[in-house]
Amino acid sequence: MKRQNQSVITEFILIGFSNLEGLQIFLFFIFLLVYLTTLMANATIMTVICLHQALHTPMYFFLFVLSCSETCYTLVIVPKMLTNLLFTSPTISFSGCATQLYFFVGLACTNCFLIAVMGYDRYVAICNPLNYTLIVNRATCLQLVLASSFCGFLISVVVNILVFSVPFCASNRINHFFCDIFPVIKLGCTDTSLKEMVIFSLSILVLLVPFVFILISYIFIVSTILKISSVEGQCKAFTTCASHLTVVIVHYGCASFIYLRPTSLYSSDKDHLVAVTYTVITPLLNPLVYTLRNKEVKMALRKVLSRHSFSKTV
Repeated sequence: MKRQNQSVITEFILIGFSNLEGLQIFLFFIFLLVYLTTLMANATIMTVICLHQALHTPMYFFLFVLSCSETCYTLVIVPKMLTNLLFTSPTISFSGCATQLYFFVGLACTNCFLIAVMGYDRYVAICNPLNYTLIVNRATCLQLVLASSFCGFLISVVVNILVFSVPFCASNRINHFFCDIFPVIKLGCTDTSLKEMVIFSLSILVLLVPFVFILISYIFIVSTILKISSVEGQCKAFTTCASHLTVVIVHYGCASFIYLRPTSLYSSDKDHLVAVTYTVITPLLNPLVYTLRNKEVKMALRKVLSRHSFSKTV
């Protein structure tokens, strides 16, 4: 009977914004504006890094990959979310939901690992500058990026198997605006506590372990910076880390609020707000933080724009 009921569900209804009927058109235009700005900002950062020779360093290589990953991450969630805001009963097919969850988790995990890799890059650059080019060479950069992607999507495969091996015979109404882990698995009509425990353990691996690694790295970084004799040198070192630290706090903070707590504490309204932050706002934050707070990127952007305007006049 369970198998029969499970096979009946061919699509899910996303009811995350159903209680905001009067605001859906307004939210559509707000999210569309943020989405287009995110795409433009990430595209600008990637273009500047490609065109400006001075930014061909490991730090900016990792930033380029993160911007590319964040762009793909928004493509998985936001276009479908925008479409759903225009319909009173937004739906997503079973296979579409599984695909969305796979790429969402895979890219989110990859981003977590990439941000940790960027922390390692800052640690080597500040604490071991003489050997920086030997330790963080081109091959190492590529290996770290590939390892981050491989681990991220491997974890996503495990999560997808855990979530979609549950028989869905209770309801097909997902209390969210996209196919997230816990809102989907809660629709199962069997005991999912063991699977939720495994997913929680994976969340610790993806969120807590890299965050602790970054924290330890920054303890050594701050210790090394304080030993620099000149105030100007200290300010320059702190500035290079400030952008990364901002991204770390927002990225890991929002994700930890959702995934590092028992599912019994799940509150749909609060969690929807936090989910909007890490699916819509955070991908925009990364390029803005690195552009506004980073002198090298701002200078490179000016040079690229001036070169482009000069070529137009000629």
